[in-house]
Amino acid sequence: MVQSTSTRFRDLTVDEFVRRLASASPVPGGGSASAIAGSLGASLVAMVASLSEGRPKYVAHAELHTTARDAGEHLAARFLELADADAAAYGAFSAALKLARGTPDETERRTAAMRTAAREAAEVPLDCVEACLELVATAEALAGRSNANASSDLNVASLLAEAAARGAAANVLVNLPSVGDPDYTDRTMSRVDELLREIERLADETRSVVLSGRSREPLEPAPAGRS
Repeated sequence: MVQSTSTRFRDLTVDEFVRRLASASPVPGGGSASAIAGSLGASLVAMVASLSEGRPKYVAHAELHTTARDAGEHLAARFLELADADAAAYGAFSAALKLARGTPDETERRTAAMRTAAREAAEVPLDCVEACLELVATAEALAGRSNANASSDLNVASLLAEAAARGAAANVLVNLPSVGDPDYTDRTMSRVDELLREIERLADETRSVVLSGRSREPLEPAPAGRS
């Protein structure tokens, strides 16, 4: 189930999205809301980078600012895509639940469809958690290396990234029992735990630097042969 272009969440006003979220309709739900929160956080990162570009005081971090601005803009768009994908995945799972199960063959087809849809419904929010890691890593890199007048926005970005990650992670976990694959479930749960720990660490570091008001040295260049 794919939303039409006219109903993409990115095409709604903020008021329209909030009204839909508050309605009795199950879509959008927590997964899409988490992705939207991530998009807001990514937009803040892009803003802070943009406010830092071209300023002599921060010239030593000029390359970081360009990279962070591009990353923030890319992630902001990516999270909006994930908001739509989450709604579509929920729709597919709901459709599978409604399949007939009057005969053994029908029950088997329904179970298979549910497992396929549940895996997709877990993969989409997992992608969101992965994107949250990239977001908070970018915010952490900017902390102490960007316009100090916008440092509080990095703090907000890290908070939004962490909230989005935890919301998306909850949607991963709730779908795993319906996948019917214990090995996949174990791998996915381990990956979620790993991601959340790293996101929390980076978010805490971002807030620590912001609240301290300290400046940091330029990032070391990546070793040769690595991006």
